[in-house]
Amino acid sequence: MKLEIRKIVTISEETFIEGFKKADKPVRVAAALAVIKNPYAGIYVEDLLPLIKACSEQLGELLPKKAMEALGVTGDEVEGYGKGALVGLDGEIEHGSAIIHTLTFGNPFRSQCGNAETLLPSAEKRGAAGSSLDLAIKHKMDAKIRSHHMTFETRIPDAPRNDEIVIAAVVTTSGRAHPRIGSLHKELEGVFPS
Repeated sequence: MKLEIRKIVTISEETFIEGFKKADKPVRVAAALAVIKNPYAGIYVEDLLPLIKACSEQLGELLPKKAMEALGVTGDEVEGYGKGALVGLDGEIEHGSAIIHTLTFGNPFRSQCGNAETLLPSAEKRGAAGSSLDLAIKHKMDAKIRSHHMTFETRIPDAPRNDEIVIAAVVTTSGRAHPRIGSLHKELEGVFPS
């Protein structure tokens, strides 16, 4: 089995004003999405290891690199990240999950993001071409840092086709523009935001 990519789409956003107030620095987010052929569309296959071997490592290396290039940053400048899979109608959500929920996908991703330590938050679903996929983002070193808990909506008008999967990687150089809900670390200690 071989990875077959139809296209790669990169989406970036810079937010300068949020909640009617200028941000101290722009909130910069970028996602890279690969539209790939699903070799298991329309059939049930018990062993998904060939799909994992063909896709996970290559996409785990390629997609975060493309997302960082869109922002013009290095992995050390990335503060938050996430991943996702949108499976076409003739596939199973398990097909996308098999690709992104492996160390062969996650380890190269984390390595490129400055040797990040947290699990990559994820979103998986099935949908028709043009369906949205909201990518969850968390801090790359500490999942309890709430300022980096956010989502980034992505959509490709002509993907996924019924026999395709969209695999996504998202990175950000900061948290939300004006975080004010306090630290989960402090809340666990009994200190709540006022």
